[in-house]
Amino acid sequence: MSIPAELAARPVIQKLQAFHPRAVAAASNFRGELTLVVPAELIRAVCEFLRSDPGLTFNALTDVTAVDRYPVEPRFEVVYHLRSLKTGERLRLKAPVGGEQPRLDSLVALWPGAHMLEREVFDLFGVHFNDHPHLRRLLMPDDWQGHPLRKDYPVEGYR
Repeated sequence: MSIPAELAARPVIQKLQAFHPRAVAAASNFRGELTLVVPAELIRAVCEFLRSDPGLTFNALTDVTAVDRYPVEPRFEVVYHLRSLKTGERLRLKAPVGGEQPRLDSLVALWPGAHMLEREVFDLFGVHFNDHPHLRRLLMPDDWQGHPLRKDYPVEGYR
């Protein structure tokens, strides 16, 4: 996957590529919503740029979730939905993360609302968020084994 020519001219992509040449690994557009694939190690820097750039102002994080692509590597895609309250524009970011020890930087310092969303992704998929202020289970009991939304999780749980 790469950046199609018709999307390469979009201001958000041009600004991100000027910010960091590897900031956008791929781009797609579906029903008017732009999706960018961002390398996992750049997710925090890219989000900070998107939030603070005066021409973009993606100042609202509306959701964080994940997709398990098992058995494909990188196994997980952590998906962020951003919105600019100034322009109404929406943006989806996907950060591919390997399955062995899935880790990403936390975005709680940028958007405090990420706190519970990252805890949910941790609880259900097992993705760890570096520097999260209180990363622990949210939905499952503390003594629960495994992460139930992983594709290799047993249907009836571990016995």
